[in-house]
Amino acid sequence: MSHAIQRASELALDETTVTALRAALKTTADEVVQAIIDEVPSYANALSGHMGATIRRAVRTALGHYLDLASGNATGGDAGDAAYELGRGEVRDGRSMDALLSAYRVGARVAWRCLAAGAVPAGLPAAEVAKFAELTFAYIDELSAASAAGHADELAARGRDHERHLEHLARDLLAGASPDVLLASAQRAGWQHPVSLTAVLLPAAQARPAYRALDPSTLVLDDLPDVTGVLLVPDADRSHLLRQLTDRTAVVGPARPWTRASASYARAVRARSLSSDIRDTEDHLPELVLSADMDAFADLRARALAPLRTLPVTTARRLEETLRAWLLHQGRRDEVAAALFVHPQTVRYRMSQLRELFPDLASPHRVLELTLAVGLRVS
Repeated sequence: MSHAIQRASELALDETTVTALRAALKTTADEVVQAIIDEVPSYANALSGHMGATIRRAVRTALGHYLDLASGNATGGDAGDAAYELGRGEVRDGRSMDALLSAYRVGARVAWRCLAAGAVPAGLPAAEVAKFAELTFAYIDELSAASAAGHADELAARGRDHERHLEHLARDLLAGASPDVLLASAQRAGWQHPVSLTAVLLPAAQARPAYRALDPSTLVLDDLPDVTGVLLVPDADRSHLLRQLTDRTAVVGPARPWTRASASYARAVRARSLSSDIRDTEDHLPELVLSADMDAFADLRARALAPLRTLPVTTARRLEETLRAWLLHQGRRDEVAAALFVHPQTVRYRMSQLRELFPDLASPHRVLELTLAVGLRVS
């Protein structure tokens, strides 16, 4: 209240004036509250009943402290603290700072009119009336500033709490927590759950910038291991999402029911471990299926392709490529030759070698096993 204290030091109300003003405090406070009710819509219902009585007492207290200040008997600290808490309380009651500032402006105008009406008849010299007015408005300005600080601090604290709750929810989702736990976590965060979530992996430094271009209900974490960020995008239009991420190093998992977002995240993680070139996991389902159990896949390859192990490495690799093309193109020799950039006669020769190595090559079971064995290129 430094500015108001400075103004007060220039004004010394005599005891007669102070006594007259104190006698009018209750009436002044009631008029201030009524004017706020009439002129500030946000307070039309807030100042009725028990709350109205509480506010009236608070206004009388503030006016009383103001008179102490005007008579040189107060420092202003208590009023500033109360105004700060009032600003915080406005956030809890769901009102904006604009509403409170409007109330202060109305209150200042009405309080000055009432106080001036009491001070002048009590003999306040005309030269002091201007100083009294300056003190009145300086006092209200500093109360307003204290309330604005309280309002801003409460909003910031609530924002931090909200952010923490959202991060906690995201971690619960990635951990695959139970639906009951997830529902409770979503409720604490004030987050309206969607039908589905799609996990997006990307470098941690890109997570927040990418998040700002997406649905505001998207959940974001940027402190995962390996300098990884993850976005959980609600009810995503997949093609649109992929376009939005065109310039980012992102891996997009499948859409999953929101309580199973961990499955989308796990697939994206596995896709990234397979190749740095994968963006859309839906385009790489065969590789993902074959890589789901790498030990089993290694055992399958070892057993199914055992006949090739008897050959020189270069020959074995060439025949495996031919076998893969033959299976993919269902034995159509010309297409196999085109895929391998060789002459059809070369394909005929190689296939004769393969049939000697795999006598049961026409067996459906053998075809299935070999298709799986050569379906994923392994270095």
